[in-house]
Order: sequence, then C-alpha cells, then structure tokens
Amino acid sequence: MAALLAACVAFQLNASMLSPALTTIEHELNTDAAAVGLTQTAFFTSAALFSLFLPRLGDIIGRKKVLSGMLAVMTLGCVIAALAPNINVLFVGRVVQGVSGPVVPLCLIMLRVEVPEPKLYGTLMGVLTAINGGIAGIDALAGGYLAESFGFAAIFWVMAVVAAIATLLMVFLAPESTAGTKERMDWLGVVPLVISVGAALIALNEIGRLSDANWVLVAILVVVAAASFAIFWRVEERSGHPLVATHLLRRRATWALLLTTVLTMTGVFAVMNGLIPALAQDPSLGFGMGAGESAWWTLTPYAIAGLLMGPAAGWLAATVGYRKMLRIGMAGSVVAVCLMILLVGSDSRLLLLGLSILIGLTYAGTVNIILNGLGIVLSPKENPGFLPGLNAGAFNLGAGLSFAVIFAVKTALTPAGSSGSGVSGGYVGGLVAGLVFLALALATSFLIPRPVGAEAPSSSIGVASSAGADQ
Repeated sequence: MAALLAACVAFQLNASMLSPALTTIEHELNTDAAAVGLTQTAFFTSAALFSLFLPRLGDIIGRKKVLSGMLAVMTLGCVIAALAPNINVLFVGRVVQGVSGPVVPLCLIMLRVEVPEPKLYGTLMGVLTAINGGIAGIDALAGGYLAESFGFAAIFWVMAVVAAIATLLMVFLAPESTAGTKERMDWLGVVPLVISVGAALIALNEIGRLSDANWVLVAILVVVAAASFAIFWRVEERSGHPLVATHLLRRRATWALLLTTVLTMTGVFAVMNGLIPALAQDPSLGFGMGAGESAWWTLTPYAIAGLLMGPAAGWLAATVGYRKMLRIGMAGSVVAVCLMILLVGSDSRLLLLGLSILIGLTYAGTVNIILNGLGIVLSPKENPGFLPGLNAGAFNLGAGLSFAVIFAVKTALTPAGSSGSGVSGGYVGGLVAGLVFLALALATSFLIPRPVGAEAPSSSIGVASSAGADQ
C-alpha cells in the first residue's frame, strides 16, 4: 500500500498541481494562454494513449516492472519540464510525464492480486482511487504557493522528488505479478488503436475552441479516427495474440462500462472543473471571488469530501454491490447538478459550499471510485489489463468531450456582449446539458452486469474475476 499510494500521489501531482500556475508559466516563459493550455492538453492526451496498452504490457512482462518504468520516465519528464527554457521544451516534458497515464489502473490490478478478499479490497481500492480525485485540495493549493513564491519550475522539482521516491518504493516494496499466460505483445494492434483514440481526442480539443475551431481539421481527424479503428478491428480479428480480442469488445461488461464512463465524465467534469469555478468568480452574476478563493469554496471541499468518502464507498461496493453504489452515487450527482442551477444569481456561499461537498461525496467519492473499480473486477481473467486501460481512455475521452459540449452550450446561450442577468442562460444551459448526460449515464449503468466474484459473500474470487460479466 505504501508503494501504491506513493505512485497514485505522484501521478495526481502531475495531473493537478500545475493548474494554479498556468498564468505564472505564461509570464515566465513569455508565451500566451493558448500555448500553455496546449501543454496541459498534451499531458492528458499522452496519458490517455499510454493507458490503452501499458496495462496489457504489464500483464505480459510484469506489472511491477512496467509501473516502475512508468514512474522513472515520469520523473524524467518532471526534470525536463523543470529545466524548460521555453514553452516547446515544457510541451515535451508534459508529453513524457503522460507515460504515467495508467498508474491508477495498474495499481488497482496489483492490489487485486494481493488482496482477494472483497471487503478489504473495496476499502483499499477506495483509498487509492480517492487520491485520483485530488489530494484533499492540497495539491492545487501547494502548486499555487510554489508558483507564487519560487516560480513554476519549483512545482516540477517537487513532482520529480515525489516521483523518484515512488519509483524507489515500487522497486523495493511491491511484489511482481503477471496475468499468468505467456503471450507476445500485440504491437500491430497498438498502433492503429493509439492513432484512432489520439485523433478523436485532438478533434475534441479542437471542437472545444468553438468559433476558433478548424472544422476542416476536425472532419479529417474524425475520418482518421474511424478508419484507424476499422484497421484496429481487422488486425485484432486476425491476430493470434490480440491486444483486445474483438469478442471481448462485444461483451456487455465492456461496452456498457465504457459508455457509462464517457457519459458520466461528459456530464460532470467540465461542470465541476470549469463551470462552477467560473460562476464563483463571475463578478456580475456569481460570487465575484478570486481564483484562489473560489478554489477554497469549490474544488478544495469537493476533493476533501471525495477523499473521505472513497474508502467507505469501496467497502460498501463489496458489501451491498458495485452497481447499487454506482447508481446511488449517480442519482446523488444528478440531484447535486440540478440544485446547482439555484447558484445562478445567488449570493449564498453556504449553498455553494454545500453543493461542492455533495458532488464531492456523490461523484468524486463514489461514482469515480466505482467506475474505476468496475474496470478491474469486470476485466476477463485471461486479459486483466485490457478493460482498465480502455476505461482510463474513456475517462480522458469524456473529460475532453465535457469541455467541448458544456462550454459550447454555455457560449451558444450567452448573447454576445451581454453581462449580468444576460449570461444566466449560458450557465443554466451548461448545467442542464450536464444533467442530460448524467441522466443518460444513470440509464446505461443498468446495462452493466454484476461483478459476482468481487462482492461478498463469494465462494471463489479470481485475480480479476469476470464472473457474471456476460449475464
């Protein structure tokens, strides 16, 4: 647990610690906000792409070996970024850091091997996954302090130290494990899958630019994504050792979970990480807070609530059922986003705080935990790394789609040049769009089969049992 926790903390720092320092980077590297934002996109896109195949590589050559290598490369990426003299080198550093993308899924698979007892696994799974929702807000607050006091490079040096410690702990404390079957890695299948998902993610990022988007490029990327996926499917059907056997992609346990993850992330991610902070900082319609103050009232309580709820949600998933806990969390998230409409034009900071805590308990502390857990317990025994990897990609795909859709609706419903009450329709529209996607996610969650072997009591529990996954 010490090694796995260190790995998850190291990854989370890479994902969230830099957020308060984006403006500082812009000034220190003499660039613009768009270029800085592109480095963030590069990290998450890289993380999504490496998540597609590194868990499977871990199944074959050893998960400890792969995870230790990922952490070492992440450390190198942190050093490159810390020494960056310009935005281009920083971009390279962030891409290298993105190799750490599947840290959390790999940690959960390794935990599953060591802890087969459902309730204990569920509790410890909740501890690990809750960190992925933010380290009680400390990561963002520390990032802001370091950037203001010592410059953005200090953040990357801290990341590098934590990543180096995590690497050593992984090497010396974690046991090795594999899937148990000796197969070759399907690199021919990796290439078209990475191209397909990469093209889709870049297209989503371009769509998010709205009026400034290059729609010809979007169309080309969509064609490339579709064609590459068709090639991937053909390669997998002919391969004797496929990255993902096509019959596994047809399983309800696969497509229902991935669809639920994408819809959930689309509905909640941009709302909590973009729309609500923007409303808190809006001087005419919202609360007129500064960036730091808005974090204290929104993102910090959200992260703390998720961190505290995570272990309980994991334990309850193994006790009362993964699907039941998922639906309870989703229903609570729907209620929370619905109530957020009351924040538009409100001056109640207590309401803002209460709803931030509620969505932290329901989404960050429950839904996020269970969706990650289901990727592990529904993955087939013969290929335990494939579904967690695809699910990690679904999280990133949904996050990108969320910002593209939610802010497109907000912009479309905000009259040009309007202020005050004139922009209320944009906020309300964005929240309603989030509600629609969350409602669809709740509906698709009923298609996810029960992970029988992961729930107590159970007579037999496999390393990554998929019992009941095709019911």
